[in-house]
Order: sequence, then structure tokens, then C-alpha cells
Amino acid sequence: MTETLPSPASPLKIGTRGSPLALAQAHETRARLCAAFDLPEDAFEIVVIRTTGDNAALIAADKPLKEIGNKGLFTKEIEEQLLSGGIDIAVHSMKDMPVDQPEGLVLDAFLPREVPFDAFVSFGTASIDALAPGATVGTSSLRRRAQLLHRRPDLKVVEFRGNVQTRLKKLREGLAEATFLAMAGLNRLGLEDVPATPIPTEDMLPAVAQGAIGIERRSDDRRAARLLEAIHDAETARRLAAERSFLATLDGSCETPIAGLAELSGDSLRLRGEILRTDGSEALSDDVTGAVEDGPEIGRDMALRLLSKAGPDFFTRN
Repeated sequence: MTETLPSPASPLKIGTRGSPLALAQAHETRARLCAAFDLPEDAFEIVVIRTTGDNAALIAADKPLKEIGNKGLFTKEIEEQLLSGGIDIAVHSMKDMPVDQPEGLVLDAFLPREVPFDAFVSFGTASIDALAPGATVGTSSLRRRAQLLHRRPDLKVVEFRGNVQTRLKKLREGLAEATFLAMAGLNRLGLEDVPATPIPTEDMLPAVAQGAIGIERRSDDRRAARLLEAIHDAETARRLAAERSFLATLDGSCETPIAGLAELSGDSLRLRGEILRTDGSEALSDDVTGAVEDGPEIGRDMALRLLSKAGPDFFTRN
């Protein structure tokens, strides 16, 4: 690259949230950049930015996110710092990202995707089916809540917000018999001792983009673009193009139970999608295989089919 590389004297600033998982993702990004360009760690500065969503977790720990705002809760302040030049790139969990970026920003670099599965986590029960009738399960995810109640309408679901460590603490305190976490987060944090059982995607389809890390930059920053090209994973990008097209057509938000997963096999892409009523009383799904390059079109068409089946009141009537 012709642009000047970062150095300890002039480091590239990497913006992130401050949770252990967010920091692990920022550290992974830094490690990949260091390896790609043979640079020392201090050529990159990790900048922690507190978001509205982080503040809400402290102020209203038991209030559902849908009552506080949308997915921008976890990105707005970071993107403001990116636009103002306070940071050079921003590392995000892709399942938190709105499908549209603010003017002047692009999100076109992705790290290799971790496993997308949800994990059933309990200190006393082996699986969803093994839960006693009426048992309490904690989750803040509308998708997981709806999927669980669709399968086990007898269960009681309570709000369970916070980072991985906070939710595990609540579980140990007996506030719920079980909860769900993303296997990707547990793997990135090295939490092998957590009693987590991966849930097959046939039983619980994950959130769109679960397990994927995206790196956002200013659209006119050529240096950042060249740096990120070296660590970009094209397979992850192709999978997310289909999933996020599906999500965008559904106009998905944290107020809508939506699941989606794209998988590649050679030149073929398989996309599975699901939408649910918020109380779990009904679920609609679709499963399509096509050419990899047609991923965005497959995602859009699948969303339109599901919306046609659902009718206008599907997401609002329980």
C-alpha cells in the first residue's frame, strides 16, 4: 500500500464498546492487522466508547431494549466518533448493526465468522426439552423468547439483560433456570467452563449475522480501506449479503423476532429464514438454495414471500 502504515508514534485508533466480548473482538481485529502488516500492537490504539445501550443497561437493567430504542443503541456514539475523526475504524458485532449506515460511513470488511449457533446455558438442566413445566428462562432477545415459547409455551420467560458475565451471574443467583448465549461469544471469551450446549440450527435458527464481526470506516478513508482489505473474509461477506438483504426487506429491528442463516457449499448458497409472532404463537419459515452471487436477491425474495404469508398484523397481534 502507498499510504503510511500505522506506527506507535501515529497509531490507528480502533473504536469499540467496553464489554469483555467487544474488547475481545477489537483485540482480534488488532491481532489480525498486526499479523497482516508485521506491525507491533502499539501501532493500534483501542478506544473504548460508551454507548446509549451501555448506559441503559445500568439505568434500566430490567427494561426490555424495545422500550428504550432500536439497534442504533449500541452504535450511535461509536459512529459519531468515527465521523468526527476521533477513531479511524470501529469494530462491531454484526447482529447489533442496523442494515443502513450513516452517510459518510461504510461497513464492508468482515472477519472470518465464528459458529452461529445459540447455546442453551444452565447449571442444572441439560436441554430445553428437559426443563420442568413452568420453569423460568431468562433472555432479553425477542427472537429467542418467541422461538422458545413457540416450542415450549408452558415456560416463563423473564428479562435477562447484560453482558455475558452479567447473565451468567444472574443464572448462578437463581433468577432463572436457564438462559441462552451465542456460542461465538463464549468461544471468543474462552469460557470453556460454562455449561453451554450448542443448539442445532434446525431447532433454533440464529439471529441474522450472529457470530460475525464487522469493521466500519469512513467512506473516504483510503488508508483504512487498504488496511482492512488484508483481513477481510469474502465468505463471511457473501453470507451476510444474503442474510442482511433478508433483514432489510423485512425492516427488521430489535422489536421484531427474525432469524436467518446463510451457508455456503461450493458455488451454492443456502438461506433459511424465519419470522415469529412476539408471543411465539406462530412461526413462518422458508429455505432456499441458489447461486452464491444471487444471495441478496434470494434474501429479498424470501422476505417478500414470508411477508405475504404473514399479513399486515403478524408482528403486532399476539
